[in-house]
Amino acid sequence: MSVIKNKKQHADRGACGKQQGYAAGLVENRGEKTMWSDRIEQTRQMRREHLAGGGGERVRKQHEKGKMTAMERIGYLLDQGSFHPVDSFFETRQDSASLLQGKTYLGDGVITGWGTIDGRRVCVAAEDFTVIGGTLGEIHAQKICNIQDMALEMKIPLILLNDSGGARIEEGILSLSGYGGMFRRHVQASGVIPQIAAILGPCSGGASYSPALCDFVFMVEGLSKMCLTGPAVVESVLGQKATLDELGGTQVHGCKSGVAHMVCADEKACLDRIRALLAYLPSNSSREAAQELISRWSASYGERVSSRGFSEKPFESIVPDNPRRAYDVHEVITNILQNDSFYEIQETFAMNAVTGFGVFDGRVLGIVANQPAYLGGAIDCNAADKIARFIRTCDCFGIPLLTLVDVPAFFPGVQQEQSGIIRHGAKILYAYAEATVPKVTLIMRKAYGGAFIAMNCKMMSADAVYAWPIAEIAVMGADGAVQIISRRQIAQAADPQQEYERQKAQYEEKFSNPFLAAKKGYVDEIILPEETVGRLKETFRLLRTKEAQPYMKKHGNIPL
Repeated sequence: MSVIKNKKQHADRGACGKQQGYAAGLVENRGEKTMWSDRIEQTRQMRREHLAGGGGERVRKQHEKGKMTAMERIGYLLDQGSFHPVDSFFETRQDSASLLQGKTYLGDGVITGWGTIDGRRVCVAAEDFTVIGGTLGEIHAQKICNIQDMALEMKIPLILLNDSGGARIEEGILSLSGYGGMFRRHVQASGVIPQIAAILGPCSGGASYSPALCDFVFMVEGLSKMCLTGPAVVESVLGQKATLDELGGTQVHGCKSGVAHMVCADEKACLDRIRALLAYLPSNSSREAAQELISRWSASYGERVSSRGFSEKPFESIVPDNPRRAYDVHEVITNILQNDSFYEIQETFAMNAVTGFGVFDGRVLGIVANQPAYLGGAIDCNAADKIARFIRTCDCFGIPLLTLVDVPAFFPGVQQEQSGIIRHGAKILYAYAEATVPKVTLIMRKAYGGAFIAMNCKMMSADAVYAWPIAEIAVMGADGAVQIISRRQIAQAADPQQEYERQKAQYEEKFSNPFLAAKKGYVDEIILPEETVGRLKETFRLLRTKEAQPYMKKHGNIPL
């Protein structure tokens, strides 16, 4: 690169420029406006037009709905002054403009660019509902594809703020093919960079598959609506009347379908939670990014995590020794972490399982736990999907896993069998066996049958399996087992109830404990409650140097 070293050289370059005509219109002449000033003003005006969206009236209507504009959302989400827009001068296709009263829009209804969150770079695309309803046309899709490419090439997180009426009808196949390009890029980036979507308005039809392909989906009560087909289509095709909330509101996706990972009270809370989530995730799947995440937590642990108000409890006071008594596993999690860092994922979906991130010994940890307070902690189809997805997310980004086990079984019954509990349960088996991150299991109480195997047992490649002295590791609980293996003795006894109690006591003495499993090597150590936190810390420290490579193959065939 040439460097101007002195005034003479500068003058010579200027003379050369004049001879070649470069100075034409660039130098002020007799008080006339220069091309510099004209073009600078033109650029500023076009920028203002782009960021103004659909104009004051439409912005006012957006605010009346309780919604922020695209630029307001970006400004709130990112660090102040850090946003750098790209592709601002892309414009709505001219051939579709005739269907839009001859009006074209700079930016075509989406603002894209990059900025920082807590100093870390991220790429952002925010759809602007004030411009043609945020609908997706060819240029709109091209801008999103460009920012997806940038995020993947730079290996930084991608955040999509969805507020769109769906495909732009006026552009037909051009709009539909735009979605295809976006979806392909989501798949290419999957497992490489974190992809986060926030539904901040309507998101219908094909548009809903973009967030569905992301790692995390956020929704806002009262604002977010996400469905493939709206009420009018459902009624015309099926004759069923349904509201938009019944088809795709937060209650549906937060509690029933499991599409949403987080449901928030308002937009600002949603954007705050996205910022908080990123603190638990590396920028990408590389070892260097994982190390950077560790360094960031080491430097800011005291600022981000508080142990104020935490009072350590004896685990014996949280977990009853009676396997029939319920308790809240969140108390166990807090007692292990010894701080308020637990960030729960899919809190209101499949509540018989608990998944989330926490900070343990200064590092991010993924936690999977059965929840005895809901369905006794049994694993149903939804819980299986929730657990398997979370395991694979942690494995993608190098986050160690702690599994807390208190599980009686896979949930029985005709409905579960017909819903495919075998297929869904197999996803957990696949996810744990495939994961190469450090994996530690603590059997707190019940660990019965196939559910015991699924919850990261030793033979499923757990690096360490610990059990408390009250743990029960068996094919099934004493009540069911005795009814099967001792039914003749009980039926023929003079006092069947007394014989049942006797047989049950024998079974519990022989099988309902962790000692046989420990003798056979399926439990690495039986630990006392007061040893738990210290033992887990030392185990995860030991596993920091673990190196495990996945099998060399194109990809596995997970039972979807």
